[in-house]
Amino acid sequence: MEGSYSLVWEDQFDYEGKPDPNKWHLETGGHGFGNAEKQYYTDCIENAYVKEGKLTIVAKKEDYKNNNYTSAKLSTNGIDSWQYGRFEIKAKLPKGQGTWPAIWMLSDAFKGGRRWPLCGEIDIMEHVGRDQDKIHFSLHSEKYNHNKKTQLTDFHHIEGVSETFKIYTVEWTPEYIRFLVDNTPYKTFYKAENNCNNDTDEVCWPFDQPFYLILNIALGGFLGGRIDDAIFPQKLEVDYVRIYQKNDE
Repeated sequence: MEGSYSLVWEDQFDYEGKPDPNKWHLETGGHGFGNAEKQYYTDCIENAYVKEGKLTIVAKKEDYKNNNYTSAKLSTNGIDSWQYGRFEIKAKLPKGQGTWPAIWMLSDAFKGGRRWPLCGEIDIMEHVGRDQDKIHFSLHSEKYNHNKKTQLTDFHHIEGVSETFKIYTVEWTPEYIRFLVDNTPYKTFYKAENNCNNDTDEVCWPFDQPFYLILNIALGGFLGGRIDDAIFPQKLEVDYVRIYQKNDE
């Protein structure tokens, strides 16, 4: 990215116990989240904890509040959000049929009542266990989304995502959104190239407003598919989260 950038937010996970409540909100629920997902997101330390310099999100096979699986979903919703910048998350992914880990973002407008996908969604990383080492990068808007099969998306085979830590990065500017892994650029979506030249056209490009960050493991559902119960427990491990913004933003 051009220009001078400064670190504006980070979690190095240099503490132990539950995720820092001054940085993370543990979202709870088990209603499928519009995708027929099978997990219940808890606020239990068994599903999300910090130890030895890492955040660990754990998906488990266990009965909990009418669901057969538990997991965790951390977000900065209601705590911090950002408009534009470089977001780096160093993580090691779970594996196995039915797992669906994600590092992604929603706009503040979603929690303010604006429905999906008009609110906008940035998927920094999605991985589906049945396609090991296939990383998805996507943008969703009212015009471009998976319900219409028009989402702006791309995917690449990246070896060893469940064996080693990789740095998943999004560079987000007023002109484009670029996805990288270990500083290698894989896909750039340009506002102008997708007929989104009108700055007020949120139907096409709702990415000129503040977004918050989300980390989770979903299970099953329309994308995760059949769940192999023999794989559990599975972990999404995060070494750090760092957010940079341009000095004049």
